[in-house]
Amino acid sequence: MKLSPREAEGYFAKPDAGKTGLLIYGADAMRVALKRQQVIAALLGPGAEEEMRLTRMPGAELRKDPAQLVDAIKAVGFFPGPRVAFVEDCPETSHPAILAALEDWEPGDAQIVITAGQLKPTSKIRKAFEGHSNTYAVGIYDEPPSRAEIERTLGEAGIRSVPPDSMAALTDLANDLGPGDFTQTIEKLALYKRGDSGELSIDDIEACAPRSTEAALDDVLNVVAEGRAGEIGPLIRRLQSQGTNAVSLCIGATRHFRMLYTCASAPGGPSEGVSRLRPPVYGKRRDRVLRQAQGWGAYKLETALTVLTDTDLALRSAGQTAPAMALVERAMIRLAMLSRSR
Repeated sequence: MKLSPREAEGYFAKPDAGKTGLLIYGADAMRVALKRQQVIAALLGPGAEEEMRLTRMPGAELRKDPAQLVDAIKAVGFFPGPRVAFVEDCPETSHPAILAALEDWEPGDAQIVITAGQLKPTSKIRKAFEGHSNTYAVGIYDEPPSRAEIERTLGEAGIRSVPPDSMAALTDLANDLGPGDFTQTIEKLALYKRGDSGELSIDDIEACAPRSTEAALDDVLNVVAEGRAGEIGPLIRRLQSQGTNAVSLCIGATRHFRMLYTCASAPGGPSEGVSRLRPPVYGKRRDRVLRQAQGWGAYKLETALTVLTDTDLALRSAGQTAPAMALVERAMIRLAMLSRSR
């Protein structure tokens, strides 16, 4: 039988131990692995590895030794409790062994859990699981996690007191990061909050969220927008050493100053403008954006955007001979000085 994504989330949390098997497939190996870990942990409980109630085997080996899966599901364990025969990264060429195991399975045998990459609708493995009356097939797609998935991840990490603004920030973070990086960030948050019974704050999230090149770019843009001209050069050198080129830096600056202009030029003022930003900004970043928009004003921001547009055109000009990063640095210093003018 085929499970929809919504049905699958509930099943992964409370799987049926009486089922013959479960197929989890998808193009993103990390997303598939996380779901597999969740469902096997829910099926077997703690201590499964030590009690030898979990048998693992690479899918590629089934083609050479098709009988090993049947042997695994029929094997009698030394410890009581449910058992799982887990086949990892199963290729389509291993379908004869999979179909034989499904046919030979009887109540009391180990449940079969299989992971695979992207499978076409014509896949014999996928068709076998979707057509079987006692198995499930679940496709894992490259989609942002749902609110329920985020709440489950938080609950598993022991983080339970999450106010709405922090949940919104975590949702944005989950959309930006890959599933593995997001899970690691939640684990880091759990360690960070250990012994702290207070609510999860935006500051907590910012302290644990991974810093990327984009975060380093934000540092430069904040320094420019706040008129700290003396700090621009070292930060630009750091960005350059990380592989950021002049055009990317100019585009990032244009995006930032366009955001400030949107806030400053809103009919209800910068406070209304920052509330309408999409994607929304929260916490300290929201306060910082608001201060920058209020400090610059719409008129000076128009001038800043003109400077950045001229710089971008110069960078893309065929006749440009000056070093590209030097051009951008000069524009950034000019903007920093402009922010302090009256």
